[in-house]
Amino acid sequence: QAFFCLLLCVPWGSSCPPSCQCTERAGAKAVLCSSRHLEEIPKDIPKDAVFLKLDANSITRIPSNAFRHLSHLEELDLSRNAIEKIDRAAFKGVAAGLRTLDLSSNRIRSIPKEALLALNAKLRLANNPWHCECALQEVLWEARLDPDSVQDITCHTAPREEYVGKPLLQVLDAGVNFCSVRQRTTDVAMFITMFGWFAMVIVYVICYVRHNREDTCRHVDYLKSLPSTQGHAE
Repeated sequence: QAFFCLLLCVPWGSSCPPSCQCTERAGAKAVLCSSRHLEEIPKDIPKDAVFLKLDANSITRIPSNAFRHLSHLEELDLSRNAIEKIDRAAFKGVAAGLRTLDLSSNRIRSIPKEALLALNAKLRLANNPWHCECALQEVLWEARLDPDSVQDITCHTAPREEYVGKPLLQVLDAGVNFCSVRQRTTDVAMFITMFGWFAMVIVYVICYVRHNREDTCRHVDYLKSLPSTQGHAE
């Protein structure tokens, strides 16, 4: 343990963000930026970093390609920040090699499923104010979640009040399917739209027939008002 602690304190020669500490952990490059009052991800993180700790800062967003140059990255800790928005391509370039990703204890309400489903990393998503919806359900079923933190993924908001405050896994185990709810909503919207168009067509046909009938009646009345051929001949 003393030797491992010594490695953590030994800086290495590559460039290092001024707000971070760069060391080695068992021969792998580690960039430690915990509790440095960072509001965004540093731009000059060394390319050969394997471990990156950005926890306990004030980061609010993970933009697209934020870690794309870090092809060796295996562990990424973004817990205990103020993250609210994660772009679809936030983890592009590190999806294949990343082994753990910690997004717990942030302000994340929703997340594009494309941002997480491409990852092979074990995810920690606990203690966020999640809005329970189809995308989050798909992440829960398809992504590799840390089993120790799944129960702490709770519904801060939901389509129905009875789900609020409950673990998402418990809600889904009860038979709720947020994706089918969305599908039903889409189906209803399509039905209303189609009904509206159909009603417009019917109204148009009725008006067209009525207008033509009125024109025909006026034409017949006009013909009746003309003097007959027989009367004219006498």
